[in-house]
Amino acid sequence: MHLPGGDLEYAVLFSVCDLSVASVRDVHRRVGKVRGLAYTTIAKVLDRLCVKELVTRERKGAAFVYCPKVDRKVVELERARLSLSKLLSTDIRPAMATLVEAMESLDSTLIDELEKAVAARREKRHGP
Repeated sequence: MHLPGGDLEYAVLFSVCDLSVASVRDVHRRVGKVRGLAYTTIAKVLDRLCVKELVTRERKGAAFVYCPKVDRKVVELERARLSLSKLLSTDIRPAMATLVEAMESLDSTLIDELEKAVAARREKRHGP
């Protein structure tokens, strides 16, 4: 799967995902105006997302409407995997320790959730 290339492409894709069916005007209202971007900029981003096969496009009257071709959760998971693989590409143990420390500094309950997720994954892999 091709991932969006940057924050703007993610914002546009997730806007289409949230709306299910969206015109350039719809996405521009949600993403473009907030960022001070031109309508044509949003149209170009949607075209790039079509090329990457992340959205589909269909003509409705004089305009195009866009629909997500992938589930937002799938994109978010793949984005997280890519980020983690970059983070963990060298020596994994220090990176894991840093990740745990960062989680704890954000919210101390996250470590408990991580522990439960690891236990559930082990149980799924090895059985009860």
